[in-house]
Amino acid sequence: MRNGFFHLLATTTVAVALSASSAYAQKKYDTGATDTEIKIGQTVPFSGPASAYSSIGKTQAAYFKMLNEQGGINGRQINLIQYDDAYSPPKAVEQVRKLVESDEVLFTFQIVGTPSNAAVQKYLNAKKVPQLFAATGASKFTDPKNFPWTLGFNPNYQTEGRIYGQYILKNYPAAKIGILYQNDDLGRDYLTGIKAGLGDKAASMIVAEASYEVTDPTIDSQVLKIKDAGADLFFSATTPKQAAQAIKKIAEVGWHPVHIVDINATSVGAVLTPAGLEASKGLISTNYGKDPGDPQWKDDPGLKRYFAFMDKYYPEGDKLNTVNTYGYSTAELLVQILHQCGDDLTRENIMRQATNLKNFTASLALPGMTISTSPTDYRINKQMQMMKFNGERWELFGPIIADTGPAG
Repeated sequence: MRNGFFHLLATTTVAVALSASSAYAQKKYDTGATDTEIKIGQTVPFSGPASAYSSIGKTQAAYFKMLNEQGGINGRQINLIQYDDAYSPPKAVEQVRKLVESDEVLFTFQIVGTPSNAAVQKYLNAKKVPQLFAATGASKFTDPKNFPWTLGFNPNYQTEGRIYGQYILKNYPAAKIGILYQNDDLGRDYLTGIKAGLGDKAASMIVAEASYEVTDPTIDSQVLKIKDAGADLFFSATTPKQAAQAIKKIAEVGWHPVHIVDINATSVGAVLTPAGLEASKGLISTNYGKDPGDPQWKDDPGLKRYFAFMDKYYPEGDKLNTVNTYGYSTAELLVQILHQCGDDLTRENIMRQATNLKNFTASLALPGMTISTSPTDYRINKQMQMMKFNGERWELFGPIIADTGPAG
């Protein structure tokens, strides 16, 4: 009887130990996560020179509102804390410190813009706080060796630049190229990429390069400098405001170069309409997501869900603005990662799941495109397709181009 009692006691102790260890395995939290909440933070240029991107943050806030109404993620509500950094690096530093040290967020999500992300990257990595889906394609944000806590979302700017270089060589081999670029990591990465794509022809084909500062009121003098150099192909490595100014100025002076704009400057609502749709006709760029204004997707289930979401949760937003589909897609991918995390909401596991995505198909991705990451390849979007603006909307052409090279 006594032996039976001890056997029962031992069994019970083992069972308690097992249930305790499995409970421990089930729920692991870092600062910013609890049984009821996941606290995340971001800075967005709600004001300032890049305020065209403010609706990214507005779309994301609306997405998490929808998600929370549906019960959140594994019963936890998403608490998204947003601050305006006006696209100013010093302001971004101040606000991100506040997010980490005062608000105590679990991680940052989709800080918008190259300058803001660059300003806080070292700080977040030193603190071991995930800098998730930095809204930039600069190569320093997909560099696991030097910045293991940073994961960029956008296609790598050097990759995109290489694709333009290769496209020019194939289709405009005798082009005289003029390049307008933003004087920061964004512009310089595009410059590096297009030169790599042109290879040994770069030196003879590029006839002018002109940079601008984000704070410059206009880029008229740079456009005229490129025109006067005899360029017949204009590559704009810019953000929305300056891209629109360049399109407008080129039309005003009656110049008709082949005009390529980077992916950041393709929004019909934020760039092409302000610049003038007629002036924008013939623009060339790339994409990796479905354009909500393209009639070929009118019966697409993913876009139908997006439209229903916009109607209910962000009715004042422009449904056809790709800045909003971008915000929607980034929020959707974050939800996938948080689902993968289960009840292990540690910063380490957030990064582990984000860098182990396997063929995730986003609902607004172009057909045939999937997302895979690994601990040595932090690039989220590595596939693109060329497109041309017809005066009303973008039309895709050519095959899907995958960049299989190294991350930047």
